[in-house]
Amino acid sequence: MFARFRSYLPTAALLLLICYFGYHAFAGERGLLSSTQRDAALAAKSKELSELRAQRQDLEARARLLRDSSLSADLLEERARSLLGFGHPNDYVVRVKP
Repeated sequence: MFARFRSYLPTAALLLLICYFGYHAFAGERGLLSSTQRDAALAAKSKELSELRAQRQDLEARARLLRDSSLSADLLEERARSLLGFGHPNDYVVRVKP
């Protein structure tokens, strides 16, 4: 009886393998059905990247103004006051939580 089914064993194994890979091609983590989730994640990461690039450009511009060759006295004074916590007697200081 087993000799009769033994000839179908490679075919059954191949069928199981095809079903396994077919399922994961459609419903797996990187399958066709999860493409909307990937697109949403890509859009969110692209937005985050553009925000980080804008923040980096702002920081690079501020750092450029603090170099010796193009030192901005106003920016230097602003940074010194904010880091040290000092203010001019005629200044109004408004503190906000970040």
